[in-house]
Amino acid sequence: MAARRFSKAVATAIAKDKILGVRAGSGDHRFIGVWVVVVDGRVFIRSWGLKRAGWYEAFMNEPVGRIQAAGRELRVRAVTQTSERTKAAVDEAYAAKYTTPGAIKYVKGFARSKRRRDTTTELLPA
Repeated sequence: MAARRFSKAVATAIAKDKILGVRAGSGDHRFIGVWVVVVDGRVFIRSWGLKRAGWYEAFMNEPVGRIQAAGRELRVRAVTQTSERTKAAVDEAYAAKYTTPGAIKYVKGFARSKRRRDTTTELLPA
């Protein structure tokens, strides 16, 4: 059985946005903004800073949360295990979406750092 995905309308809205509001875990902490890409209708985010108490670690400990997308707040489930093929597609999606001079160093850093690539997280509707 395939994993449930966001509707085409929601995925399209997310793809258009440069920043996605994410709240990882079930706690009531604030939403933070993260870069987001959509690959073949699937929604992915990566962590730049790898903070000990950051969103990635929160999703590792408790793979539920919420996002702000398409004018709504949506419950999500995070999948933190992704294939190398998927990571490569996400590398390409970040490079295609974030093209400003200030963004390029981050795009390259996402692609070149194994630690950052390994934080590739797929968000699915919960």
